[in-house]
Amino acid sequence: AELILSLNAGIEHLLTPGEVPEGVGIVRLVDPAMTEGMSDWCLAVTLSWHRNLPLYRADTTWTRRTEMLSQDRTVTVLGAGALGSRVARLLAQIGFATRVWSRTGRAVEGATSFAGPEGLIAATTDADAVINLLPLTPETENILNADLFARMTRGGLVASAGRGQHLVEADLIAALDNGQIGAAALDVFRTEPLPAGDPLWTHPGVLVTPHVAAPTQAGSAVRIMAANIRRHRAGDPIAELVDRTRGY
Repeated sequence: AELILSLNAGIEHLLTPGEVPEGVGIVRLVDPAMTEGMSDWCLAVTLSWHRNLPLYRADTTWTRRTEMLSQDRTVTVLGAGALGSRVARLLAQIGFATRVWSRTGRAVEGATSFAGPEGLIAATTDADAVINLLPLTPETENILNADLFARMTRGGLVASAGRGQHLVEADLIAALDNGQIGAAALDVFRTEPLPAGDPLWTHPGVLVTPHVAAPTQAGSAVRIMAANIRRHRAGDPIAELVDRTRGY
């Protein structure tokens, strides 16, 4: 093999020792259709939480909740790649006070950027919502944990469409049960499909979606993969080649 073309954005499984020989390039799928799908999911769950729609759906009485303006909510996006940067940009355009955290601190229009371990603390302190779109690396594994939840504004939202290994499930359930986290929207899990007896299925504060936030759109993906094959054959650089040392 000369080149491995991934069918999705996450490639950590291809970096397992012995999976792909050294010297064989791995290409991430960066597809505008996938990015649009991810943005739709993130905006849907954020706006639903922001405007209390799950609470109203559960109500059978005329109970008015406290409604806030988007400008009075701080939303932090973890990840500033193709997915995270568009999500952060759209949230900022809607009016949310938007932060974005990444390894490099990449700038995103309308958002305040943060980088590195200290930046992660600053980016999530007093955040009303945290949206995880990170790649899975040794540095990001278990990043959604009790320490991060405790820094957030009480009653906030945790949304994760990165990888299941980003989330410490027991920490989230504890934070939901004590009210530190008000709601969670999860699209990825350590075991998929999520096992029938998992407490996340029945927890009233959790929305489970079956890894559908950014499905690969076949027509669009094939065109992008074909273009990368043509670039490879012509000896041209491929923008989305994986850097094995950083893990994505």
